Amino acid sequence: MTGIERIKNAMRLQPTDQVPWVPFVGVHGASLLGISAREYLQSSVHMTAGLEKAISLYQPDGIPIAFDLQIEAEILGCRLEWADENPPAVVSHPLAEGKTIAELSLPSFTDGRLPILKETATLLRQKYPDLALYGLITGPFTLALHLLGTEIFIKMMVEPEYVKELFGFTRDVGIRMAEFYSDIGADVIALVDPMTSQIGPDQFRQFVSRPAAEIFSFVRARQILSSFFVCGHAQQNVEAMCECQPDNISVDENIPLNFVRDISLQKGVSFGGNLQLTIVLLLGSENDARRHVLETLDLGGSRGFILAPGCDLPYATPVANLQAATELVHDPYQRQVAKTLEQVDSNKQVWDMSEYGKTDRVIVDIITLDSEACAPCQYMVESVKAVAPQFKDIVEWREHKIKHSDSIQFMTSLMVKNIPTICIDGKITFVSRIPPKEELIAAIQRRIFEKLRYRIRSQKGYLMVFGKNLQECNEVETVIQQAMRELGATVDVQKIYDESEIIKYGVVFTPAVVLVAYKVKSEGNMPAIAAIKEWIKEIV
Repeated sequence: MTGIERIKNAMRLQPTDQVPWVPFVGVHGASLLGISAREYLQSSVHMTAGLEKAISLYQPDGIPIAFDLQIEAEILGCRLEWADENPPAVVSHPLAEGKTIAELSLPSFTDGRLPILKETATLLRQKYPDLALYGLITGPFTLALHLLGTEIFIKMMVEPEYVKELFGFTRDVGIRMAEFYSDIGADVIALVDPMTSQIGPDQFRQFVSRPAAEIFSFVRARQILSSFFVCGHAQQNVEAMCECQPDNISVDENIPLNFVRDISLQKGVSFGGNLQLTIVLLLGSENDARRHVLETLDLGGSRGFILAPGCDLPYATPVANLQAATELVHDPYQRQVAKTLEQVDSNKQVWDMSEYGKTDRVIVDIITLDSEACAPCQYMVESVKAVAPQFKDIVEWREHKIKHSDSIQFMTSLMVKNIPTICIDGKITFVSRIPPKEELIAAIQRRIFEKLRYRIRSQKGYLMVFGKNLQECNEVETVIQQAMRELGATVDVQKIYDESEIIKYGVVFTPAVVLVAYKVKSEGNMPAIAAIKEWIKEIV
């Protein structure tokens, strides 16, 4: 069977000779060429070359023409911030800046980067007639969020008719883009709407179901296959997604594949996913990739399943890991070999987080895939950034992108299971849900009040590290840095390795660590002699 035949049969729940394989190559194509995402996404020459290289390396049955959910937003007037290793991020929202829905115009096929996509698709179709080309449309909710910003969550409650009007416009944009992709030869048109992970099934059916179903109806009338693609913790909406009547739904690692399989097949819809992007494909070994692909193939089964990553591949995903997946898809013998591999424990040691968040400041941690590349992650980070200045020096916020091994250890140590998640002083507070401004402020304020009850005021102390040389001091500092990570605190470290200075402090053996602390022992009253004697004992 050809790639197109496998994809079509799988989406129609018909037999295939093997499970179809669709690596979602977006900016990863730029990595294969050794150029930036900015260069790649603005050139049909680069995009064609990157996809050709990916096709050669990964032998896919289908591949997206582009994976960039900012294409429509850019055309509609959103400003973009470009990055070297991620698709651009939306940094302005026209409807939040005074523009009205009536002033927005549907895209024409010559707007923005659409001519680049057309040229790329034309070249790919000529060279790979048996490959299924995916045209990706920004879903109605995600595009509405790009246009309005996070204010949309409040308006869904207080101005639902306005939101429905906005969704009517984003539906029309989706239909226009479906027309564009069908004209340039796409075999599958995928509606990608990651922001639907932020709402429940009632709101999904109230706002998303109708515009999505009308887009799928248009695609079906063009006799083209369709897919509904979400990422994030959207398990609650899987059934509602199927009710929109796409040919396929595709999910990421936040949703158990067996759950998706059972719901979608019951509804007569094919399904795809959900290879782990970061922990396995980006940061794992080839053996990790083989084991995970094998597990996913077993869960997906042979009916209506398309193997794919949970979202677009990270820029620096190792080629070897994706080739390991390719090998298992195409070679039954290699699947047997993989089943005999001894299980290797790839989990890193978790940190001791029992003391995390017990410093003076309130620490707000946002665990994300990458706020520059993932829309739900971006808007969750923006929600924290928007309220943090109200607390001045009391609140410190940090983003932990799980594209990095330290962030994965941090996520595991806090027992975070879903992306994105907000933790306040190490406590999981908002899971895969962008909190309204007032709710986030209230959660931070509650934690501040808790700390005020137990806080002991002190002048900030520091640690002095003594060593016979700089190397010995640095070795001790490495251990201190780990302790700070596990505590969520930052203290100054002063390194002393001059022998004459060490002698002044009475230190005999190195390495040595001295804590310098200034604590308020009494305030507003005359202390007793007995109390003072105990204080003196601490410093003599």
